[in-house]
Amino acid sequence: MYEYKDGVLELEHGKIKEGLIAVASGKGGVGKSTVTANLAAALKNEGKKVGILDSDVHGFSIPRIIGLKEDARALNEKEIVPPEVDGIKVISMGSFVEEENPVIWRAPLLNGALQQFMQDVHWGELDYLLLDLPPGTGDMALNIMQKLPHAQTLVVTTPQVTAANVAGRVGKMAEKMDAEVLGVIENMSYYVCSECGNKDYIFGKGGGEKLAEHLDTNFVGSLPLITDIRKAGDNGEIVAGSEMVGEEFKSIAKNVIDLIPEFDPSKEQMNLSNAGPQG
Repeated sequence: MYEYKDGVLELEHGKIKEGLIAVASGKGGVGKSTVTANLAAALKNEGKKVGILDSDVHGFSIPRIIGLKEDARALNEKEIVPPEVDGIKVISMGSFVEEENPVIWRAPLLNGALQQFMQDVHWGELDYLLLDLPPGTGDMALNIMQKLPHAQTLVVTTPQVTAANVAGRVGKMAEKMDAEVLGVIENMSYYVCSECGNKDYIFGKGGGEKLAEHLDTNFVGSLPLITDIRKAGDNGEIVAGSEMVGEEFKSIAKNVIDLIPEFDPSKEQMNLSNAGPQG
């Protein structure tokens, strides 16, 4: 899907200079796609060139969250020009099917979509490409860790013990696949009362930090539970630059930039037979 050359990842139609980041979660509903979209915007606000590959083929939500209006444009049968939102390049199954239509595909077709999105899309020169993974440890997440060995996994969880434990499976899966876990982001860390500004830790406290410690990785940052974030996502509005949570996303983006390692030239695609038992 790409080649490592002179410190960058060479794509068929572009380059990734600094980071290939797979944003993952153990379960749905923890705000993974919202974090992906706003992290992309926050990285762009730091002067980075950013793209998003929505690899959640069955449950795509990036187009709505980021406010994507344009469709992808085909130059020919093997070349695709991705639409952009505020300078962020985006490719998603949502560029090809209506939002309410189901994508009824089995694993081989899903893996083919990932390959097409990586190889056929004109990404141009990017600093970061973010991959929004489907939740859990299924075929697509497994395939990305296998086929994209330079991807750094960023785990999104809520403070809840059950959510953090499930998210931990993604981290352990990455370890078995010899994939790097960049860190943990805790979403919905606390609820902020719109009337008085009081913080209420309704999902518990410290789950993300404990998970990071358990996975021996970095705690990248936390985000509050605010109604306006949900409204913004439903309306296709990015909040990374707003007063609501702008500073939190800015801090997370800066941490990602500081923590991301240089690409490891020794990394190679992995065969599943070398990954050990997945149970």
